[in-house]
Formats: sequence, C-alpha cells, structure tokens
Amino acid sequence: MSAIKSKNTKPEIAVRKLLHSMGYRFRLHRKDLPGSPDIVLPKYKTVIFVHGCFWHRHENCKYASTPKTRKEFWESKFKANVKRDLEIQEKIKNIGWQSVVIWECEIKKQDKLIIKLENFLNF
Repeated sequence: MSAIKSKNTKPEIAVRKLLHSMGYRFRLHRKDLPGSPDIVLPKYKTVIFVHGCFWHRHENCKYASTPKTRKEFWESKFKANVKRDLEIQEKIKNIGWQSVVIWECEIKKQDKLIIKLENFLNF
C-alpha cells in the first residue's frame, strides 16, 4: 500500500488536462483548505476531489470491490475513508466553497465528464 500515490495520479492528471483544455485555470493541493483538494478553482470558490472508486467506495461501481481476505480490516479502512470524505466536504461547505467529486470510472466517459464539469462550474 505504500506504493499507492495520493497526488498526481493518472485520473487526477486526466481531469487536469481536460479542465485546462476547457479554458479553466486552477491550483493544486492547497494545504490551507480542508482535505488538501486535488484541484482548486479559486475564481469559482470550487474544489475538485478526484476519488478512486476502490479506496473511496463509489456506490454501485464494479471497481469498488472488497478483497476477500482480511475483510474486517478492509471494511473498517473503507468506512474511515468514507467518513473522512464526508467530513471534509462538510468543512469545505462551511467555509463557503463548493466541492465536486469526480470518480475514477467517470473519467473514461469524457463527454459526460465535460458536461458534468460545465454544469457544475457554470451554476
């Protein structure tokens, strides 16, 4: 598990490239915001979290499987991740910012992802 990266992952880079091609400019991993968001759009007071389906438990996703060995360990780890994600999103909301979660599996369908981002950023 020590080889699992938390920054500059392939899904995160794909979202950054897409946002840049759409004309948006952003900052990365601002430590002064709760959860050190993956992508920060200060102009829109918006943060984007790029979550892996496995680690953050994307509901009804084929990539969110649970390992068959050490089930209790994995379930407690996943519950802690989900709880922390919800707490971070609440903190972001409380300071007057918006947050959106982009799931790893959503990146494969770029046309839908573009629509999701445009709708969210052009609120």
